[in-house]
Amino acid sequence: MEVIVATFYKFVRLPDYAEKREPLLAFCQQQGLRGTLLLAEEGINGTIAGSRAAVDAVLAFLRADPRLTDLYPRESTAEVLPFDRMKVRLKREIVTLGMPEVNPGDRAGTYVAPQDWNDLISDPEILVIDTRNGYEVGVGTFKGAIDPHLESFREFPAYVQRHLNPGQHRKVAMFCTGGIRCEKASAYMLSLGFPEVYHLQGGILHYLEEVPPEDSLWEGECFVFDQRVAVEHGLSQGTYDMCPACGHPLSEADRTSEQYEAGVSCPYCA
Repeated sequence: MEVIVATFYKFVRLPDYAEKREPLLAFCQQQGLRGTLLLAEEGINGTIAGSRAAVDAVLAFLRADPRLTDLYPRESTAEVLPFDRMKVRLKREIVTLGMPEVNPGDRAGTYVAPQDWNDLISDPEILVIDTRNGYEVGVGTFKGAIDPHLESFREFPAYVQRHLNPGQHRKVAMFCTGGIRCEKASAYMLSLGFPEVYHLQGGILHYLEEVPPEDSLWEGECFVFDQRVAVEHGLSQGTYDMCPACGHPLSEADRTSEQYEAGVSCPYCA
């Protein structure tokens, strides 16, 4: 069976989010799906994996709510289920910035389609920021992008306060894996008065799906939060493995290190 991996999110007011948890979990389990879904008052976020029919059934279940009719997933495939079980969790935020009052459903930056992204980030006047964690950036990023060296997305506001200002950095473009972190980051930066804030629609996954390798400005692979570890152009599985001890992604070069012991430790935790 080909496994479909569907990643999606939407910022939308869901004051009844807690009531949705049990029916949603039960339906996902009935379909044999695995993955994680997060529900909060600000919306929904998650990744599910299973058969084509099962994924379609859960998407139809979600879209039956008028507030989620336009839920649109990014899809890729895997040879085996990349998650161990199905979870539906209640959260204060569907992506944790530590500022639940910042809601992209009210105001967010300008979406940029993958086909237009190269032209935007090639503009010498624009500041391009990778809003992901440092270990993700190490697997791959866009050429010339700034790495804020975040250990978690909660550190992003402090990075902006220390290093950026609306008067000097008037054009900012941001990106992340599936679009959710950079969308929330764009809402935060607009609230601080940054005049032009852009973010990659659908994130890196959408870009790797739509832009052919010969036209790409992406360098490396894209870390994903499941057992595939990383994906390449076309969203095919990448070459990275994961250390079972510390959870750090491991390149082929890392696995040739004298400090690497398969299934035990790696150069990052040895």
